[in-house]
Parts: sequence; structure tokens; C-alpha cells
Amino acid sequence: MRYLTAGESHGRCLVAIIEGMPSNVHISVDRINEELRKRQMGYGRGLRMKIESDEVRILSGIRNSKTTGAPISLMIENKDWPNWEKIMDPVVSSSERMVTRPRPGHADLSGAIKYGLKDIRDVLERSSARETAIRVAVGAVAMQLLEQFDIEVHSHVVSIGGIKCKETTDYSKCFWDIVERSEMFCADNEAEAKMRDLIDKAKAEGDSLGGVFEVVVTGLPIGIGSYVQWDRKLDARLAYALMSIQAVKGVEFGYGFKAAEMPGSMVHDEIYYSEEKGYYRVTNGAGGIEGGMTNGQPVVVRCAVKPIPTLYKPLKSVDMRTKQPVEASVERSDVCAVPAASIVGKAVVAWEIASALLERYGGDNIEDILRVYKEINSKKGY
Repeated sequence: MRYLTAGESHGRCLVAIIEGMPSNVHISVDRINEELRKRQMGYGRGLRMKIESDEVRILSGIRNSKTTGAPISLMIENKDWPNWEKIMDPVVSSSERMVTRPRPGHADLSGAIKYGLKDIRDVLERSSARETAIRVAVGAVAMQLLEQFDIEVHSHVVSIGGIKCKETTDYSKCFWDIVERSEMFCADNEAEAKMRDLIDKAKAEGDSLGGVFEVVVTGLPIGIGSYVQWDRKLDARLAYALMSIQAVKGVEFGYGFKAAEMPGSMVHDEIYYSEEKGYYRVTNGAGGIEGGMTNGQPVVVRCAVKPIPTLYKPLKSVDMRTKQPVEASVERSDVCAVPAASIVGKAVVAWEIASALLERYGGDNIEDILRVYKEINSKKGY
């Protein structure tokens, strides 16, 4: 499977084309819109979220709520477009709100130099995290494919601004229910209260905050991914996808960087076997992936998200027209978008898992794929 996205932050709409989705997969538009709604949630979001109320429109590839095997096209309209039509019109646009003061930490300066652009708006409109809305829609389609195999993808916030929630490996329904009810997508109420206070403080100071989110995939069989080529390793593919999310600066699986400080006897997950379970582990230091393949444990991956580069107390910069020192430009922005990033992370992980799953079990329609999947995974050993 593959997909492409297009559109600008303040353009008419965001669009995506999905190719390779098998036929006869039931797709609920409401489920896609629910993920879009979650992306707009989270304490610390900016004024843009009060303007937008994202809903997807399916333009092709789905009929009677089922995929047909043809390319799927999705569209999310930008509600703020009427206020930007004169500035963002593709044919004749106004030079109002021209941007020449690049923001430290953003694509502004490098993008303008790379593409020879005099107005940084042409960079920021596409590099903006607004693009992730359509990727969440794409990921929501992939999630509904994975559910056919009883594979679930969830995410939650682990820390914000250095405030960490309690560590857990209990990924039960009760845990995820608490996460769903939390404004921070955090299961630790005490930590959440401290996070909110810290976000309020950052907002008052014109600053921004980053943090860490975790994505957990359960129900995966052994052997998704491959060790035979570098670009087929599942952890490599997941890291690539997650690093493509705006503001993500680090990715780790299982123990991650902590594993570098521990002896091997404490890092690696011992192997057991029973007639009932087949091969299994009782620990998950590997984060569910060994040698680029799933090992039967939940896939657990965490992402470090840097603070948003748009600050209401701007950092020093240089005007690209005059080359004189200035304060960086200010665009409407969030104080903290880590909860929203966790929803985006869940979406891109779901897509990569679904793609790797189809490579393993093949087929053009869901019935054939499920038949092969059940046949292979009915074996507990070899």
C-alpha cells in the first residue's frame, strides 16, 4: 500500500490518495471523523482548533461503506479558507501577510533557500503540522483494516515538559478507557494536573512545551516485517514514518536508550513454549520487535516531540529581505501539541503495520487475506 497527501494549512482543503487497499473492507466515516476529532483535542491547543471542525469526505474507492480495490481519495476542507482565499488563491494571490522572518526550529529558512522562495508563507503552508489531519484520516482507514485481524493500535502521552506519568505495562481496556477520557490522553491523573499547570505557565510566558508519547500495538502475530533487507525491517519502517511527523525528534522501542545502560541479561526477553500459547515471552524489553520482525509481544514505541517553534515571545532571527536582525515571525499556534501528536503517531503506525501485514499475507480482497492469515497463525510452532 502507499499514499500521497497534498494541500496547504490555509488552502482550500487537504487531500490524500490511497492505493493498494484490498476490497471488501468495511469503512466507517464516523470512525475516521472520531480520530480527526481526537487530533483536535488536548490541553494547550491554539485558536485554530476553535475554527476547524475536521470531517472527511470520501471521493472515491469506497461504495456502500466497503472498499472496492480502486484508489481511495479523501478530502478534508479547511474551514478557515474563506478568510485566506485572497492570499492563498492558486491562480492570483495577494502579497498580504508575506513572511520574511524565519522561525528558529521551523522549516522556514531552509525551505525558502532550497526552493528559491521570497515569501516564507510558501514553505510554512505545506510544512505546517496541519498536514497531519489528512494523515490521521489515512491512518483511521488502516486501523479499520487491522481490526479485521483483531489488531488494535492505541497511544497515550508519557510526559510533557519533563513531567512524567507512572510507568505501566498494563495495556488493558480499562487503561485505554482512562486515556480516552483524559484531556491530555494521559492515564495518570496526578501527572496530568501538573502538566496542565506547566502548560498554563508556558502560555503566560509566551513559550511552548514538548514531551513524549507512546504507541502500543496489540494482537500482532510473529513474523510481521523482515530481516532480509534494511528497508523491510519493521522497526526501521516505523521509525521512518514516526520521524516524518512534524516536531518528532527521537524514536525508541521497548527499553530504548535505557538498554544501552543495562546488561544483556536484563535487556533480552527470555523465550518459553506451551501447547496452549505456542512461543511466548513474559517481558518486553524489545518493544515487540526483534531482528526487524514482530515477536508476538505488543509493539511499544515512544516518540520525543520538541516544543513548537512558533513562540509568542519570539526568538532572534534575520529578515530575509533586509538581512537585518529581527524577531521571528508569529503564526497562530499551539502552546503544546503532544496529545495531538500522539493521535498522529497512532495513525502512521497503523498504516505501516497494515502495509507490512499485507506484504506478509497478500491478497486483493479481505476474504482471501483472512483465510491465509488464519491458516498460517493456527499453527503454534513448527
